[in-house]
Amino acid sequence: MTKATKLLTALPPPQRQRLMTLAREVSFPEDARIFEAGGTADRFWVIRSGAVSLDQQVTSVQRVTVASLGSGDLLGWSWLFPPHQWDFGAVAFSPVRAYEFDAAAVLGLCEEDPALGMVLVRSVAEILAYRLEMTRGKLMEQYSMRRRVL
Repeated sequence: MTKATKLLTALPPPQRQRLMTLAREVSFPEDARIFEAGGTADRFWVIRSGAVSLDQQVTSVQRVTVASLGSGDLLGWSWLFPPHQWDFGAVAFSPVRAYEFDAAAVLGLCEEDPALGMVLVRSVAEILAYRLEMTRGKLMEQYSMRRRVL
């Protein structure tokens, strides 16, 4: 896989238009915590501008950035899978503008329009596969650097 899928551009125009009827424009100031790992995942965002860092709490005081997202990227996928809790935290790295989608409304739309549901699930799966591959690459890089130090 060579590039990340951008959710809205991956959808065919008719499905994208239907999904966008549920969009709400939101913004987050720099350093705003958007969600915390373990919280209820009942919405998702498509970033219009700015940058978001996904992080993981590794100790009571230390967080590690696991990914950085920008314009066009999907923020949040846990809404799609039980138990519908965030796996990571997210913080605005800079001022962020985004489209926000209510998960229940989107899932309802997918039930009404199975073609939209299939394209949406496939797009999210491609995004997840890409991010998993990137994370695997980062872990391998860190592992090889540690082995050289030891």
